[in-house]
Amino acid sequence: MTRESDTGARPSSDAATDEDDPTLVLPDEIRTQLCEHARAGTPEEICGILGGTFDSDRSQVSSAYPATNVADTPRTRYRIDPEEQLECFERLEATGEEIVGFYHSHPNGPSRPSETDVEAATWPDRSYVIVSLEPFAVGSWRWRSSGAVDTRSESGGYFERERIVS
Repeated sequence: MTRESDTGARPSSDAATDEDDPTLVLPDEIRTQLCEHARAGTPEEICGILGGTFDSDRSQVSSAYPATNVADTPRTRYRIDPEEQLECFERLEATGEEIVGFYHSHPNGPSRPSETDVEAATWPDRSYVIVSLEPFAVGSWRWRSSGAVDTRSESGGYFERERIVS
């Protein structure tokens, strides 16, 4: 597998390309940080929290906070350690940042939400960035609590693709 750091190449993006779609501004250095975290955590899924400036249609990431995956089956699921999540939320509040979203990896799957991801999503309008290692790609999705597009959960929510820009 070719690695970003080996060639300077960026991972492909599964994000939508329509200019009307929601957008996540993800600086290259933070994208690289997420990819390195995903590689280091293989074969388990990694996870973390994204901070910055939140907007329901265009958010700006300015920080990434890696967290411990405490899922019972971390090779196929993620669950952010609740204590670390609370500490991170307090840090974000103290620095004036907002919760932009969350990230995790799919070591052997695509950079789109799995059925498990759909069932676990709870933060409306936040970004869920997924780093896939096989194939190497980064995708981002907005969790919407109502409506009808892409992927649905029994609760009526769905993930909507979003563009990633640097």
